[in-house]
Amino acid sequence: MVSLSAIQLCSKPNVEKNLNTIDTFLKALPESDEHIVVLPECCLFFGGSEKDQLNLAKENHMSNFTVNGLSALAKKHHVCLVAGSVPLLVENEANRDEKPIDKFTNSSLVFSPDGALIQRYDKIHLFDAKVSDGQKQYLESTYTQDGDKLSIAVTESANIGLSICYDLRFPELYRQLRLLGADIITVPSAFTATTGKAHWQALLQARAIENQVYIIAAGQQGKHENGRETWGHSMIISPWGEIQACVPDGEGIITTTYSSEALAKVRKAMPVIEHNKFTSKLTSHE
Repeated sequence: MVSLSAIQLCSKPNVEKNLNTIDTFLKALPESDEHIVVLPECCLFFGGSEKDQLNLAKENHMSNFTVNGLSALAKKHHVCLVAGSVPLLVENEANRDEKPIDKFTNSSLVFSPDGALIQRYDKIHLFDAKVSDGQKQYLESTYTQDGDKLSIAVTESANIGLSICYDLRFPELYRQLRLLGADIITVPSAFTATTGKAHWQALLQARAIENQVYIIAAGQQGKHENGRETWGHSMIISPWGEIQACVPDGEGIITTTYSSEALAKVRKAMPVIEHNKFTSKLTSHE
């Protein structure tokens, strides 16, 4: 049996505390032959400023303590761990004046049950937006370098497509992940309370239905130390678009069973990928 889990957190700007919280949740996982667990965006450090994330990336650059800590948890609990996202330093970026500046990537890391890092995805779509909440405006690109590659983690039972938070609003990315062979797509997130209430569930169900994949969406939830409020409502959605499990508020964990048979049945009954006229170039009318 293959189990799918999402852990919802209210992460602190403290790596050690967050690692301990994740460890506690992993201890509570039900027994399974194989287990895929997804953590939220910024799982090890949240509630500070973007500059704090950059400082963490710099501090981590030499010792790699965030990656090592997550690897150890995957190995300890023998799970495939999709570690939401962590900041990883990018060196030697330059601005218009050719003056070197530091940035980090917002990176989702996948660890095998033996603790090996098997895949990395750097968030492609950065959240530069105006939102009607207490913060008003978000400029993720100030310190974050956007990624430019899609990523699939290949496991024994399923291919896992990787995305992060704001990526959810770009269906083209999810279609490409499906075309690359994704059976499951993970969505570690820190959706704002305002945008989450309006769009989170609808977007997640749409991405599952359009691409006939399992969606595992793990979110931050609550009021964080910097005053930011996140929506939570972590959920796992079937390839038919059904919400199989959800934790609305607070920290928590949800688990369902992955079925390759159910996945194949949905795709055979309604072969949308084969029917899609836009996977090849159409002839234009001039």
